[in-house]
Amino acid sequence: MVQPTTRLSVIVPVYNEEQTIGAVIERIRAVELPGIDKEIIVANDGSSDGTQLVIERGAWRSDPRVLVLENAINLGKGAAIRLGLKYATGDIILTQDADLELDPKEYSKLLAPILSGRAMVVYGSRFLEPNPAISVRTRFNNRMLTSMTNLLYWSRLTDMETGYKVFRREVLAKVRLRAVGFDFEPEITAKLLLAGYRIEEVPIAYSPRRLDEGKKIRWVDGLDAAYILLKCRLTRGS
Repeated sequence: MVQPTTRLSVIVPVYNEEQTIGAVIERIRAVELPGIDKEIIVANDGSSDGTQLVIERGAWRSDPRVLVLENAINLGKGAAIRLGLKYATGDIILTQDADLELDPKEYSKLLAPILSGRAMVVYGSRFLEPNPAISVRTRFNNRMLTSMTNLLYWSRLTDMETGYKVFRREVLAKVRLRAVGFDFEPEITAKLLLAGYRIEEVPIAYSPRRLDEGKKIRWVDGLDAAYILLKCRLTRGS
């Protein structure tokens, strides 16, 4: 009996990543996932640099597996991902940042718990294995927000802010997303946990970049994350 093919939607939110977006898409295209039909949804969130030009000139632009969406103005990571979700047709959804901090070669590891039926939601954790490239500041900030998540939602996560979040499509039926910016990470985590989903973590590689290399998240985003975690807890995710 021929088994039905699983479809994977990779959503790539992008804002002003002209130096990396082409390489990221090529790496996603190069990933071999036997038995999985892959689509790549690039959500360009009003980039003001040469990102759009790189996308338009990409050798993969005619690839039917690649869908390019555009926000006329920059709204934020959450808005870009939500735009991608509207067009995603996959049985499984995976979020992929448009920089080169995370490696698409990790997809098999991320998908394994879902494909085996062991989990509905998987996060790639940057902190399950030693990584000397991660700064003390990043470790501290992540530990504070992840500890807050665990305290409020009785979870055991090590990396709430990870860019690799993978979930079966049907979990969205229990999650109403409102996030526009980087608050997407705490919002979806809080609402998944409130909906009763267990989040399984797998270790991933991570090559952090500096602010002068294009890193966009700032300290104020940490305050926003804490606010969202508290708000979702107090309002039960409504």
